[in-house]
Amino acid sequence: MRILLFGKIGQLGWELNRSLFTLGDLSVLDYPEVDFNQPQTLPEIIRSAKPDVIVNAVAYTNVDKAESEPDVARRINADAVAGMAREAKNLGALLIHFSTDYVFDGTKGSTYVETDSPNPLNVYGKTKLAGEDAAALAEKFLTFRTSWVYSSRTGGFVNKVIEWSKTKTELRIVDDQIGSPTWCRTLAEVTGQVIAQYALDKDRLQSLSGLYHLAGAGAASRYEWVKEILSVLGMENYSILPAKTIEFPSAAVRPYFSALACDKLEQSFNLKLLPWQTSLALALEK
Repeated sequence: MRILLFGKIGQLGWELNRSLFTLGDLSVLDYPEVDFNQPQTLPEIIRSAKPDVIVNAVAYTNVDKAESEPDVARRINADAVAGMAREAKNLGALLIHFSTDYVFDGTKGSTYVETDSPNPLNVYGKTKLAGEDAAALAEKFLTFRTSWVYSSRTGGFVNKVIEWSKTKTELRIVDDQIGSPTWCRTLAEVTGQVIAQYALDKDRLQSLSGLYHLAGAGAASRYEWVKEILSVLGMENYSILPAKTIEFPSAAVRPYFSALACDKLEQSFNLKLLPWQTSLALALEK
């Protein structure tokens, strides 16, 4: 099986690169070999690779900067995906794409399911929603909508919290934004399991084409998430104060409640997702 992975620099692409190489002939492309801001270049690259599976881990993820760069965000998050999807259809390949909980406005007040109507509040969410529509152009596709993705590598939210705790005597963290913290290794491992299922029964997987929620099981506020991070690290007594989103103005509006229910994925692929607290403990083991 030939697998073409777009993305190896970001936290998700890095994990996918580690998880997928055992499943077949893996080709991995990212900047600067491919410029995803030039979507018209992608079809030829895909045709040359002749993949059986295309996995797209590339995205414009700077939520605030997207407000001032909507065209760039749309080219990377939607137009590039459309190019991948059309070539996947031409080749009969499976396309796996990742989306975000930010396609929702956060007003439901309970966990979102796949049939809930999206209503993104910011440019990032709008372009990712357009990317979901674009992925559906493929004959065989799986779009995994996820939430609050983190890794144990430098630069991510978890590592920022750890660094802040070393330099500050206390932290003020918003308690009115609620989501489903998701370890990127969970995303990579589930993707690998799904591709393995596809290799065994392509017809069944084709019948399961569509949109799925894939996130850490459960929900938490950012305040609860930070408390759990520090607790796992043995810093239960560190001072963390709750705050409100309005106290931290930003360019992009974010949903207040965007936790995801993942029952459809678990039932369709016979998988069980770990509680977000368990995954966090595993991520912080080292």
